[in-house]
Amino acid sequence: MTAVPDFLNATRSSYDAMAPGYVEFARGELAAKSLERALLGAFAELAAAGGGGLPVADVGCGTGRVTAHLHELGLALDVFGIDLSPQMVAVAREEHPGLRFEEGSMLDLALPDASLGGLLARYSTIHVPDAKLPRAFEEFHRVLAPGAHVQLGFQVGDEPLRLTEAWGMEVSLDFHRRQPERIGELLRDAGLEVVSRVWRERDTDGPFPERAPQGFVLARRPSAA
Repeated sequence: MTAVPDFLNATRSSYDAMAPGYVEFARGELAAKSLERALLGAFAELAAAGGGGLPVADVGCGTGRVTAHLHELGLALDVFGIDLSPQMVAVAREEHPGLRFEEGSMLDLALPDASLGGLLARYSTIHVPDAKLPRAFEEFHRVLAPGAHVQLGFQVGDEPLRLTEAWGMEVSLDFHRRQPERIGELLRDAGLEVVSRVWRERDTDGPFPERAPQGFVLARRPSAA
């Protein structure tokens, strides 16, 4: 039996502990971020137009709020969520009973080859150590159909942030901040074509102030020859 990496155990147990507080904290987060909604809308349009009718996976879906947003855009997308944390999946199912949510790891997705018309990884690769990130991107390439897109969101920087407490709960979480150029390099190494890189300054106003700038990279699996 293959041993489960320590960071997966730590991430899973941390989000299990945070789930009750996180759902309330993040409930209005997307409504407060117009740029992110625009980027998600562009991703959804690309998935609807070029995904061949295949489902779209929100990998690291958390409470399912972004999964639901994609579903509600009216583009007839078959969207489902995957998350490492059983408690986050339970919250997502309760919050959005009409959508599908599954437990799983981006390092070993329980999906057939070329079975997705799009993949979103919004602030979920941030917990994957540098040494494991190529494995995640290889999985993204494997499950995407030719021509399908992947969009990533992450904090920009060079040094990780470690949290040991959240909402009064003990956690053990590393937030790996990365440069968009480096993310692009790793995606290309995994066989994906980079379409765009967006970088913005951190938001210091409003209900969701940020500690770092934010990055968003859109890539696609090349179409079959």
